[in-house]
Amino acid sequence: MFGMSHETFLLLDAVVTVIGLIVLITKFKFHPFIALIIAAAFLGLTSGMPFGTIIKAFQDGFGGVLGFVGIILALGTMLGKMMAESGGADQIAQTLIRAFGKDKVQWAMMFAAFLVGIPLFFEIGFVLLIPLVFIVARRTGVSIIKIGIPLLAGLSAVHGLVPPHPGPLLAIGVFGADIGKTILYGLIVALPTAIIAGPIYGTFIAKYIPGHPNQELVDQLAREPDSAELPSFSITLITVLLPVFLMLLKTFADVVLPEGNFARSFMDLIGHPISALLLALLLSLYTFGHRQGMGSNKILKLLDASLAPTAAIILIIGAGGGFKQMLVTSGVGDVIGHMAVNAQISPILLAWLVAAVIRIATGSATVATITGAGIVVPVVGMMPGVNRELLVLATGAGSLILSHVNDAGFWLVKQYFNMTVAETFKTWTAMETILSVVGLGFILLLSMFV
Repeated sequence: MFGMSHETFLLLDAVVTVIGLIVLITKFKFHPFIALIIAAAFLGLTSGMPFGTIIKAFQDGFGGVLGFVGIILALGTMLGKMMAESGGADQIAQTLIRAFGKDKVQWAMMFAAFLVGIPLFFEIGFVLLIPLVFIVARRTGVSIIKIGIPLLAGLSAVHGLVPPHPGPLLAIGVFGADIGKTILYGLIVALPTAIIAGPIYGTFIAKYIPGHPNQELVDQLAREPDSAELPSFSITLITVLLPVFLMLLKTFADVVLPEGNFARSFMDLIGHPISALLLALLLSLYTFGHRQGMGSNKILKLLDASLAPTAAIILIIGAGGGFKQMLVTSGVGDVIGHMAVNAQISPILLAWLVAAVIRIATGSATVATITGAGIVVPVVGMMPGVNRELLVLATGAGSLILSHVNDAGFWLVKQYFNMTVAETFKTWTAMETILSVVGLGFILLLSMFV
C-alpha cells in the first residue's frame, strides 16, 4: 500500500494513531475514554480489519480487562474508604512519626505513604494524607517540602509498581505475569526507589524550595485527630496488608506444593486478587467499621459513596483494553515485536521507553500502562526467557516519568503545596522522573538475578 510493505504500513498506521490519540487528549481536550474509542476504531479501519472484527476486538479487549480489573478497583476503593473514614491512615502515620522522631520525620512520612498507598489510588491517598503533612509541619517546624516530597514518593512508587494498584494489575493481565512474584519484585524495587526520590531528594530540594503552605488549606485540613478514636496500629496494618500477604502466600504454595494438592488449590483460591481483596474488605467492615462504632447504615453509605469517583477510571481502563486488543488483532503488535527482536533491544528497556513516551505525551499513567503493555506484549512470545514480572514493573516505572502540565496530579500538588509552576517542576516533576529512572535501574539490576 502506497509503495510500502504491509509491515511498514502497519507500523506507520500505529504511529499516526498514537499521535492522533495524544492530540485528541492534549490539544482538543477529549475525554480519554472517548479518545481511546476513536483511536481504536481508526486503527481498525485503516489497518484493513473487517468491520465486524473491529467491533468484536474492541468488545473483547474492553470486557477482558474490566472482567478482572473492574472488580479489583471496586473492592480496593471500598477498602480504602473504610481505612480513610476510620482513621487507620492517621494511626499508621502517627505511629511511624513517634518511632522515627522529629529529626527523621520525612522518613516516617515516606513509610506511612508506602503502607497506606498499597490499597489506595494515588489521588485518594494524597487527599487522605495531605492533612498529616500540614499537621506534622506545624508541630515540628520542618519544611513542608521536606515532609511532602517523601509522602508523594511513597504514594507514587506503590501506585506504579505494586499490585493491587490498577496500573500493575493491567500490565499483569496483558503480559500474563504471576501476581505474587510481581508483588515481591515490586516491593523490592519500589522501596529503595521511593527512598532515593523521597527522603533523600526531598531533603536536598527543600534547601532551595522550603515551601509555604496555603494558610486557608492549613486551617481547613490540619485539625488534630483524636488518637483515642483511631484503630490500633497492629489492627490497621493487618487489615491493609492482608491482601498482599494472601497473594504472596499463593505464590509460595505454587512453588513448594505439587499441582493438585488440596492446600495449594485452597491457597490459589484465597490468594487470587479478587478473593484476597474481598477478604480484606470483609475484615475491614469489622476492624474499621463496627469495632470503631459505625452502624451498618453508615458503612453501607460509605461503601456506596466510594464507588462514584471510580466510574471514569474504570471506563478509561476498559477503553484502553479495547485499544490494546486492536493493536494485537490488527497485527501491529507483531510488527513491533519483530522489530524489537531484530534490533536486539532489551524488552525491559522497550517497555519502559514506550510507556514513558505515552506518559509524557498524554499525562495519564493508566493510558501509558495499558497502551505500552499492548504494544510490547508480542515481544514476550518472540524472546523466550523474558521475565514477564519485570516487564510489568518496567511498564509501570515508565508510566511515572515527567509529570507536567497535562497531568492532573501536577496541578493537585501545585495547589496544595502553594507553589509556582516552576517550583512544581523542580519538586514534583523532578521527583516523579527520579522514581521512573531509578526504578528502571533497579529493575535492570534485578533482571540479572531472577
